Amino acid sequence: MAAMSGKVVEHVLVAQCCQKNRQFRAEYGQNSCAQYRPTLLPFVRGKLAWNHISAMQLRTYSKFNRRIIYCNAAPSTTSIPSVDKAAFLKLQNGSDIRGVAVGGVEGELVTLTEPVTEAIAAAFAAWLIETKKPDASKRLRVSIGHDSRISAQMLQDAVSRGLASAGVDVIQYGLASTPAMFNSTLTENEDFLCPVDGSIMLTASHLPYNRNGFKFFTNAGGLGKADIKNILERAAAIYGNFADEGFRDTERRTTPSVKRVDYMTVYTSDLVAAVRKAAGNIEKPLEGFHIVVDAGNGAGGFFAGKVLEPLGAVTSGSQFLEPDGLFPNHIPNPEDKEAMKAITQAVLNNKAELGIIFDTDVDRSAAVDSSGRELNRNRLIALMAAIVLEEHPRTTIVTDSVTSDGLTTFIEKKLGKIGRHRMKFFDNQCAHNIYRLQVEDTIDSKEATKMSLMKLFV
Repeated sequence: MAAMSGKVVEHVLVAQCCQKNRQFRAEYGQNSCAQYRPTLLPFVRGKLAWNHISAMQLRTYSKFNRRIIYCNAAPSTTSIPSVDKAAFLKLQNGSDIRGVAVGGVEGELVTLTEPVTEAIAAAFAAWLIETKKPDASKRLRVSIGHDSRISAQMLQDAVSRGLASAGVDVIQYGLASTPAMFNSTLTENEDFLCPVDGSIMLTASHLPYNRNGFKFFTNAGGLGKADIKNILERAAAIYGNFADEGFRDTERRTTPSVKRVDYMTVYTSDLVAAVRKAAGNIEKPLEGFHIVVDAGNGAGGFFAGKVLEPLGAVTSGSQFLEPDGLFPNHIPNPEDKEAMKAITQAVLNNKAELGIIFDTDVDRSAAVDSSGRELNRNRLIALMAAIVLEEHPRTTIVTDSVTSDGLTTFIEKKLGKIGRHRMKFFDNQCAHNIYRLQVEDTIDSKEATKMSLMKLFV
């Protein structure tokens, strides 16, 4: 069937999304706590299906998380609540979308309901189709991953329904990291259905357990603020016009497919291979090193057993590797004092050479050396700069604007290098912005780092 434009997809969604999926309701029950089944979603062609589950048993299929998590997520109501355009736009957080996904916290109303989530996913699909302009023979593929939050499975299911209703193929990764989701748009491996045309990471970074959100990627990088606003405006239109019945079944896309892929296996293998190559093709370049990992019960627990250990490192003493969306031990935030205290104590107690701590979705990190000295913020940027500048002595180190003047002094004087480029805004589009500057011969950069310790090498 010929590919439809983003606008046509959007109109089809508007026309059909008020029709409820009775089959789905019958299978799971309106107020039951049903087990997550391999059949997952009984899609109805061209329809957005509202999920009326008040509590769902969540199971992540990735080998990195075999535990069962219970999510008391706020249920959708039988009548679709009114949500205007302004409410959708309030969900924008720079180049991300964030909101409240779990009820029960006083003063915090649920804003990421299942219908809202489906509308956002459908809007992203429409945006992607309009941006990519696929030919008639190509169906776009979108991957979905999530961190350990208790609302993860509920949102993943809603996103899957929204994407599928727009006619794109949906690939679920389960528990994943934000860098892995971006990487899935670049990986060339058809056995794992890669590369995908777009990817969605469900995360709210280090925010409390009741929050969640979206990060969107294509092979050009993360979407920028203007794109996010565009998607939310589309979502508001889709959500706000459920009664439009202007399109027939013949104008809808064919029934979509939903597949599950253990992409984290591919991603971790690629990380290990990259380190080995950089170390001169040594099989275990970290042999003899004791490194402890603190994942803060987020999505980063894989790093100890799937990355460091194959490289030869000893990881005994690593802590909080099991995903737990209530974050019972400390806030998964490398800038949090209690979190840094926890990893420091783990390093000292285990007499390790190094400690590494991640945030919830593994796009920020910090380190602690054997003496317990924290290597984060300016110190970590300086360390990474020193390493990069050994191999690329004429490169420019790119940071955000809040890094210190002392860092500039270190890079320019102590290392004797040419300097640093400060970006006022350092967001998901950073790779695109750096590429633009390189094409314009403004800079030659091999490292970009944000003060909150999100690192990017280009």
